[in-house]
Amino acid sequence: MSLRYALLALLTARPLTAYDMAKQFSASVGHVWHAPDSQIYPELRRMESDGLVEARELTSGGRRTKREYRITDDGLVEFRAWADTPLDYQRERDVHHLKAAYLEWADPAAAREQLQRHLTFHSEQLQQWLAQRDGVLDRSNPTLAARLENSPAEEHERVVAFKAFAYEGLIERARTEVAWARRGIDLLDRLSGTAAEAGGDVEERRA
Repeated sequence: MSLRYALLALLTARPLTAYDMAKQFSASVGHVWHAPDSQIYPELRRMESDGLVEARELTSGGRRTKREYRITDDGLVEFRAWADTPLDYQRERDVHHLKAAYLEWADPAAAREQLQRHLTFHSEQLQQWLAQRDGVLDRSNPTLAARLENSPAEEHERVVAFKAFAYEGLIERARTEVAWARRGIDLLDRLSGTAAEAGGDVEERRA
């Protein structure tokens, strides 16, 4: 159901077509809740059936039409209720940290490659979150700009502050994962050195 609220969040800024919503989704709330188009379009239809959004037909060149969605009063009520309701926490399912606990079974080169991939991924994520946070703070983010344009001026500071706060959480998480991967690589180096020293001691004893 979180996809539903992510879509409602987009529509609290302005009406959007399904196509524009899918694009905006990947550029904004998609940073914290990933969903492919194959999930977005059916969910929009369910939301319309439930009265949370309504659509109007727009002419789109020639005889083609497209549907523009807007949030309804019932949709706003449900979105506010979601915002007010504490979320339950689920037990962790983290395959990367699970595997890390058993890297003694892996070839050292394979273990290094996996940790390097983790480091690269989260380093890229970190740069993305920093850029998004900065775009929010300087108000150059196009999705934020549209939201501010349709919000009272006295609410702008709150809107910007909470969007930046969300990205700062992602930034700290990415920094933690980058540091963890680096420690893992250092651990591999240390253990490889220990193994090499042990191997040398065996050779000396044999001599």
